[in-house]
Amino acid sequence: MLRRVLAPLLLAALAACGGPGLPTRSQSLAQALQNAPEAMELEPLSVRQELLRELYRAASAQAGQPLEGAFVFPVAQSGAIEGAPAMDPHADLFLTADAGEPWQLVFEGRGERFGEERRDSFQGLSEREAAELVARSLMHLWHLTPSSPVRVERVTGAPYAAAWVDGVLRINPVLLPLAASPAP
Repeated sequence: MLRRVLAPLLLAALAACGGPGLPTRSQSLAQALQNAPEAMELEPLSVRQELLRELYRAASAQAGQPLEGAFVFPVAQSGAIEGAPAMDPHADLFLTADAGEPWQLVFEGRGERFGEERRDSFQGLSEREAAELVARSLMHLWHLTPSSPVRVERVTGAPYAAAWVDGVLRINPVLLPLAASPAP
């Protein structure tokens, strides 16, 4: 008797488990920015694309606003800090459109170093090469006109994706696998 009752219950429980579903996003953009960049590289493409869309939405909402709380793209120039200019939500940060601007980027500094090994998560580029494309794209999209070499710094765990602070572009490496995952 017990066997007749338990067998259907067990079958129903197993059927309810189902198979693997679609990947779901397990973290917010703010959480993702403060995690290790390697963790973002392991996320499914659809999750990275959704986080990139969320990044662009947040950037549009914060564009030109004075700094209050955490911004995804803060820009500090001449003593004022505000959100960077809005970007096209379909912008490809790996497609640099600097139109031959003579910007000299400097990656050697006393902080963290960008990796030099090529990775699939960066479309076959190294982390440093990906950072250079993203840096040039952001500088172009933000209409920056530096008069001296721009130092590009790697800042793991920063609460922002990238920040411009008086001639220094600080890039959270979590931005790079997101930038390498543009929406179709």
